[in-house]
Amino acid sequence: MELLFVTLGGAILGLGLRYALPGRERYGVLLLPAVGAVVASAVWAALTWAGWKFDGGWIWVVSLVAAAVVPALVALQVSRARRIGDEKLLQTLSRA
Repeated sequence: MELLFVTLGGAILGLGLRYALPGRERYGVLLLPAVGAVVASAVWAALTWAGWKFDGGWIWVVSLVAAAVVPALVALQVSRARRIGDEKLLQTLSRA
């Protein structure tokens, strides 16, 4: 049951980051919530396999912090890459 809650928390954090970070017009609505959910559940599973107790506080902190940091990095990287790609495409189409 805790895995479900941490996955939902990761998705909610990703959704909040979508509207908090710049460049959201360059990627889809579900990208960051999906990344947040996947990261939160993967970190949670890895930490439980490593022996961390599922009812401890630190497993929640680490999982949710990772679920906030990784989507933020993904958003910034994808936004930058799409901006550069769009500028190159505009230059290519302008020459034709």
